[in-house]
Amino acid sequence: MNPEILFEDNHLLIINKKAGELAQGDETGDIPLIDSLKTYIKNRDNKPGNVFLGLVHRLDRPTSGVLIFAKTSKALTRMNEMFQKRDIDKVYRAIVQNKPPKDFERLEHYLRKNPKNNKTTVFTKPTPDAKNAILEYTYLGALDSFHCVEVKLFTGRSHQIRAQLATIGCPIKGDLKYGAKRSNPDGSICLHAYRITFEHPVKKEELTIIAPVPKDPIWQATTKF
Repeated sequence: MNPEILFEDNHLLIINKKAGELAQGDETGDIPLIDSLKTYIKNRDNKPGNVFLGLVHRLDRPTSGVLIFAKTSKALTRMNEMFQKRDIDKVYRAIVQNKPPKDFERLEHYLRKNPKNNKTTVFTKPTPDAKNAILEYTYLGALDSFHCVEVKLFTGRSHQIRAQLATIGCPIKGDLKYGAKRSNPDGSICLHAYRITFEHPVKKEELTIIAPVPKDPIWQATTKF
């Protein structure tokens, strides 16, 4: 493999995940990134023993962008704590079918995932087994028949951005599960983990990592925003 490495030191490995790559193992049995990256590091660095690599957070398989791995158990523990405390600033970009109702809006819903169909249901009021979900979106501009929004995520619920944007009438391009009109040819959805800011778990310095958007023409059109 030839990963697009955005940042690496003795503690962290941060890559720009491609749409379609699997972050960690699932029922498909496909080789996940965490395993292929361990092999990549072992071969690159001529490591004689096993390579430690911990997945700090997840991205859905059809989603692209910033993905963080920890190279030590200490870094993994500290990064997990930061995510749990929401001491991480996460910003996504999405290409949606319809123009959002407002140029800026804070959305708060309650989400409940059905593991049988791997789909999240959105509720407007507290509901049994549903988790609070908060995001803010900013409208960036039109892209021919589509629109680009930037999303700041405050909670990390399953399919949160996909489900919440669909609820306001803005399904993500290619996301058939949440109401898109048609799929993307490569099976991706137009959701990209664009920027993440956090304190380095060991060095205590603020890090901001930006993942370039995919090379697809419609994604490239978003770089003007």
